[in-house]
Amino acid sequence: MAKLPRPQAPARFRAMFPDLADWLEAPWTGPPPFLAGQAFRVEETIRDDRYMVRAELPGLDPENDIEVTVDGRILTIRAERRQRDNGPYRSEFRYGSLARAVRLPARVDPADVTARYDKGVLEVSVPVRVVKPGGARIPVQDAHVAPGQPPDQPG
Repeated sequence: MAKLPRPQAPARFRAMFPDLADWLEAPWTGPPPFLAGQAFRVEETIRDDRYMVRAELPGLDPENDIEVTVDGRILTIRAERRQRDNGPYRSEFRYGSLARAVRLPARVDPADVTARYDKGVLEVSVPVRVVKPGGARIPVQDAHVAPGQPPDQPG
């Protein structure tokens, strides 16, 4: 008895939903990748009066594939992972554009922000301004004391 070839999704369907088509045609390897979203993991910490954002972006060229922007209180990290070859093979790598936006604790001057990429981790450093407590203590007056009269003498 001859073995039937595994059915393939129509070309139009594959062009519109490549991740879904790959998942449907592949043996079960877990949840579909298109449900995982096009995102990357980040860590946010404060270290030495700097707000640090670390992003996990392995295998990218920092000069061509990564962009960091600051607009007011929003830090945006954009990255693009490009497929290098188009051979007929199976791949679980994620390709395409990725982006994350992080709300900063305060507005910053973009000139003060630094970014460094080392061993697949992007580290963005933002200065944190020392916040002085705002406002002043307001004395509360007793309503039963006449204005100008010392508080310990009854009126």
